[in-house]
Amino acid sequence: MAVKVGLALGSGGSRGLAHIGVLKAFEEEGIPVDAAAGSSMGGLVAALYGVGHDADQLKKLALMFRRKYYIDVTVPRMGFVSGVRIKQLLRMLAKERRLEDLDRPTTVVAADLKSGERVKFTKGPLETAVRASIAIPGIFVPEMVDGRPLVDGGVIDRVPAGVVKEMGIDITVAVDVSFFNAEAEISSIYDVMMQSMEIMGRELLKHREIDADIMIRPVTSYYHAFSFAAVEELIELGYTAAMEQMPAIRKALKRAEEENKNER
Repeated sequence: MAVKVGLALGSGGSRGLAHIGVLKAFEEEGIPVDAAAGSSMGGLVAALYGVGHDADQLKKLALMFRRKYYIDVTVPRMGFVSGVRIKQLLRMLAKERRLEDLDRPTTVVAADLKSGERVKFTKGPLETAVRASIAIPGIFVPEMVDGRPLVDGGVIDRVPAGVVKEMGIDITVAVDVSFFNAEAEISSIYDVMMQSMEIMGRELLKHREIDADIMIRPVTSYYHAFSFAAVEELIELGYTAAMEQMPAIRKALKRAEEENKNER
């Protein structure tokens, strides 16, 4: 039985573009991704990769991305952005495919704002799952699914490595694109929300380590979570960080292959 590799792609706003570089490295090295799970931007990348958009296609989409394509301001009752426009864009990019029909098992993680529970989407409309997973509290209006108000997956599971392990995977590779900037300039409500998310994520990790076989951390300096101006730079960071971990990944693959042989 072939060794199965899964990717856990973390939240982090525009820093999640580094995930594309990680995928590019896996493609170049001929290491198949057998399953993927993601929170927030990681969920978006995992889902679109499952549709069949390879790293080069994802890069082209990222370079064309502009705020006007997804920002639809609404009366701020539960959020400033309604999310209708981005949902329409996601439906188009998904080619109307459902999560259960993707090229590989894919889980998109969100959080139930009422119960505080993790919500794992493994089937249903891709655009609904991703729209829920990227709903930064206070900025996006929560996505209502079966009467449940769902928000950003990073609220409850910043890097869903444990979710990947539950998908029958031998090797879990986690990609953490978070970066806490203690000297961040707080000048807008977006800055307030994102810095609050970063603080919360940092505190969560103090009490719960990311359960992964391989950890990739591409982002080592500050990038504004809502700025998509450094697309190529962030993708290159992901690519470089993944290539640096390739010896460890190949070692883990070899070890898992030997273990599988011994179990036969």
